[in-house]
Amino acid sequence: QVQLVESGGGLVQAGGSLRLSCAASGGTFSMYVMGWFRQAPGKEREFVAAIYRSSGTDYADSVKGRFSISRDNAKNTVYLQMNSLKPEDTAVYYCAAGARAYSASWYTSNAYDYWGQGTQVTVSS
Repeated sequence: QVQLVESGGGLVQAGGSLRLSCAASGGTFSMYVMGWFRQAPGKEREFVAAIYRSSGTDYADSVKGRFSISRDNAKNTVYLQMNSLKPEDTAVYYCAAGARAYSASWYTSNAYDYWGQGTQVTVSS
């Protein structure tokens, strides 16, 4: 049983920055692929970023160059640094852990096994 707890969300003006954190307990953190997804009201959940067991990363085109995902295996924590925030970044942000050995794609929510409760990010214009 894996538990994920996000923190760091809040209100920020367009152009500002936030850093989200996701602390994991249970399981073997270093073996997880970790992802960030977001969901705005009335819209489907969408992929934001992923970091792999090797610490390689991938980003959605909409956030590439602005967001950065990282992990600290010693602290069982994954981060999402968000810079140059835009109003369209407003959403609930979810942390996810993929414990399976293989997935055809880490860009879809059904590839992940565990989810956090979400943290709200609101960007004003």
